[in-house]
Amino acid sequence: MASDPTPVAQPDAPTTSSTLIAEFLGTFLLVLGGVGAALFASDFGTGDNGSSLGIGFAGVALAFGLTVVVGVYAFGPISGGHFNPAVTLGAAAAGRIGWSKVPGYIVAQVIGGACGTGIIALIGSSNTEWLEAAKAGGFASNGFGEHSPGGFGIIGAIVVEIVFTAIFLFVILGVTHPKRGNPALAGLAIGLTLTLIHLVTIPVDNTSVNPARSIAAAIYGGGDAWSQVWVFIVFPIVGALLAGFLAGPLLHREND
Repeated sequence: MASDPTPVAQPDAPTTSSTLIAEFLGTFLLVLGGVGAALFASDFGTGDNGSSLGIGFAGVALAFGLTVVVGVYAFGPISGGHFNPAVTLGAAAAGRIGWSKVPGYIVAQVIGGACGTGIIALIGSSNTEWLEAAKAGGFASNGFGEHSPGGFGIIGAIVVEIVFTAIFLFVILGVTHPKRGNPALAGLAIGLTLTLIHLVTIPVDNTSVNPARSIAAAIYGGGDAWSQVWVFIVFPIVGALLAGFLAGPLLHREND
């Protein structure tokens, strides 16, 4: 009689602690890379021939996108690669993760982001003149009115954060769909989407779409950054929840 086939060993599901560590590390990387690029490299002055040495808005947008690409491929298999409280809430609204996981994810993300700007400040402490100027300039915080790069008001910031966070969530939920998504390309698609969002919206409000990133920068951005940060906590979440609740009927079919 033929023996039963040998069962194939299945990989263990990630533990809660490993999932939260992955979210911490991914958010840390996002803030360190994106905010770090904005502070250290976006406006680095000019060379001897008068050409700019800085990477500008386009470079900062690419830095944020690249950190997400790297983070999703590195940590996504462990935690899903959210690195953003709005993404976590949107994923829960779409039924991709349980609501019980949301608080732990958000705490890990906020702490990871704060550690990211903490490292930037630690590096900056070796050049006190640079650090004081960075803090006086808002530490790459999000803002509107006089704190908007282009002078856009609060309505512009609210619309940007709702609309572009919703777009971001729709892309994430689409490319990671369990049956119709493409896991191999998901990280690239998500990172390029974040790059595009930054290319459009940096002049409006310095681009949040991520409350953890906004809180992390505001820690060192001073009183004005703190007085406005609520916009960049509330409205990315509004956009993400709208996208999450709409994603169910739009992305899922009865035979899924």
